[in-house]
Amino acid sequence: MSTKTLKALRTRSFHAQQGRCYYCSGLMWLFSPDELGLRPRSAAPFQCTAEHLLARQDGGKDVADNVVAACHLCNLRRHKRPTPAPSPDAYRVRVQQCTAKGTWRPGLAKVAAQAGIHALL
Repeated sequence: MSTKTLKALRTRSFHAQQGRCYYCSGLMWLFSPDELGLRPRSAAPFQCTAEHLLARQDGGKDVADNVVAACHLCNLRRHKRPTPAPSPDAYRVRVQQCTAKGTWRPGLAKVAAQAGIHALL
């Protein structure tokens, strides 16, 4: 599938989810860190990515029902692990539990506070 199609699906998901990550519900930026008032250096974890619920390597397709918007940090943490990636539902529950405890993105709270964004996390 083309990059253009994946970008369109990411943009569609971003707007359908009101700019919030599918997993942690944190605010994301789509085109520029300026959208959240962030400096480029500290903005990477908040960047919107296209997340395949069923990975392409496992037969997942670039279709609307299989692509959601997830922040870079959540996408990275789900897939960069020595064990197979957890199911999207199980991962979402885990992330929500960690978020409620304040352990999911603790270092990013400082970035959000510096940007004056209280709803970022």
